[in-house]
Amino acid sequence: MKIDLKRIKIREVFENYVDNKEEGVLGYNRKLNIRPKYQREFVYDEKKRNAVIHSIMSGFPLNVMYWVKNTDGGFEMLDGQQRTISFCQYLNNDYSFNSNYAHSLKPTELNKILDYELLIYFCEGTDKEVIDWFEVINTAGEKLTPQELRNAVYTGTWLTHAKSIFSKTNCAAYLHSKDYVNGTAIRQELLQTAIEWHCGGSDDKQIREYMSKHQHDPNANELWAYYKSVIDWVNATYGCPKNYRKEMKGINWNVLYTRFSKNKYNPAEVEKAIYNLMADPYIENKKGIYTYVLDGDTKNLNVRVFDGATKRAKYEQQKGICPECEKQGKNIKYTLDQMDADHITAWSKGGKTAPENCTMLCKYHNRLKGNG
Repeated sequence: MKIDLKRIKIREVFENYVDNKEEGVLGYNRKLNIRPKYQREFVYDEKKRNAVIHSIMSGFPLNVMYWVKNTDGGFEMLDGQQRTISFCQYLNNDYSFNSNYAHSLKPTELNKILDYELLIYFCEGTDKEVIDWFEVINTAGEKLTPQELRNAVYTGTWLTHAKSIFSKTNCAAYLHSKDYVNGTAIRQELLQTAIEWHCGGSDDKQIREYMSKHQHDPNANELWAYYKSVIDWVNATYGCPKNYRKEMKGINWNVLYTRFSKNKYNPAEVEKAIYNLMADPYIENKKGIYTYVLDGDTKNLNVRVFDGATKRAKYEQQKGICPECEKQGKNIKYTLDQMDADHITAWSKGGKTAPENCTMLCKYHNRLKGNG
């Protein structure tokens, strides 16, 4: 990793400054990508923004900034985005400080700002080196999300197109999946989710390898097609949006899509099963219902277990005897901690988690019943 410390005046950074909102922010005579397209909107509040201008006017030092040098000679801002946009917006007369806009300052006051020297590290290195370095310096201020950090490294035609789909306010991906996926578009969480789904995992190395592989692709159509197909499958399988419930948000839908998308389901029958399960007071994990109706595994549901009082009462009633052992002619008296509560009639067959449906089994027979 090569790192060079430079002193650059604000007037140089502000030269040919342009802010196209979600289309990106450029400075340093259009050679510095201050905020790439659709990365995230300005997040400094008025207090922090004014603190930047106050520090500059007072001659106080700002924290060092970091730019990554690109192969084309330009730069990506790695750290310092909010400070830079703060003083550029002020010089652009986008807001006032102490009731004064930049255009109303005296020439000496304006030049004091323009001639203020910023301490900037120019960084050159491999993708991995840049990311590792940023993880060291990204410890204060408005922290970047992991995907925002990756975006600062893997810029190119693929990422520009991907951001237009996944990273813009009210973008196509957000409108298509906002009810099913957690996170926001402008903080790059939808884009990260899409890549994770396509990669089949959330491992950082997998995501970086995927972005590196596709960095110079002309578009991100393949990623968008896969993401859209997952959401379309959800709608078709569960009969949404008519049958939508809040519990559907945040489920790892790509896992279900991978496992079950080749199967055919009747959405009316699926909804009927979900409706009955949602009404079951013994199911504690309502989100798990959406997996259970496809794979039948009760582990997804976290079915309520018998409470301690019920287990103790049933243990005393059975006098510590396991009925399965008794059937085999074994008159063994177990301690309470050597036994487990079990449903006489299985929950999956309509049995309730109620005292009248409880029996105490020795741990061996309880495991045997569960495995059977």
